[in-house]
Amino acid sequence: MLKVSVYNLKGNKTEDIKLSESVFGFPSNNSLLHQVYVSIMSNKRRVIAHTKDRAERSGSGKKPWKQKGTGNARTGSVRNPIWRKGGVVFGPSKDRNFKKKINTKMKRKSIVIALSEKFRAGELVVVDKIKLDEKKTKKFAEILKNLNIKKSALVAFSPEEKDYYLFCRNIKKTGGTPVSQLSVFDMLNYKQLMLSKKSIDYLEKKYGEEGAKVQKTVKKKIKSKK
Repeated sequence: MLKVSVYNLKGNKTEDIKLSESVFGFPSNNSLLHQVYVSIMSNKRRVIAHTKDRAERSGSGKKPWKQKGTGNARTGSVRNPIWRKGGVVFGPSKDRNFKKKINTKMKRKSIVIALSEKFRAGELVVVDKIKLDEKKTKKFAEILKNLNIKKSALVAFSPEEKDYYLFCRNIKKTGGTPVSQLSVFDMLNYKQLMLSKKSIDYLEKKYGEEGAKVQKTVKKKIKSKK
């Protein structure tokens, strides 16, 4: 049975709650986390560097001089790569594609693994709710201080709390995201993960059934090997 302490926004412990083992007790799989993280990074990559080849360079397509009789070396175009202002050979091109495809099951499984790793490492901070009396960045910074969050932290907001994202985005080493868009990339880029009870309920409803199915298949494979 997995238990985690719940704190209020003043930093005082209020209760202990049970966590779903299918979401927060999933076995480690570092290779899958790495694969999904690299794919997200690759899909975010923008192709900027580009050099023009001989087809893209400006200039006449006419042969500069006749093939023989002039004493000059033979050539067929002023856009020849060995000429000044000619095209570039083997240069970087904007047509490069760095996209990597990861199927939906792998993405969902990687999120459950990342959540479980945060819990095992003691980097999961749970609050009863996220609500500000005054809608100011200063007030949100005070909440982080009360919860003793000194390292980089990611705050995942439930649908009811999404409006408070505006007040954490300017805090140093702090990021915010809707819990519906929580990804492995976000979780691995921050040391701590802050969730409210509503965010946990959302994650357990979304990933609980799938995580339980995967755990059953893993246990069956282990038993069959024995």
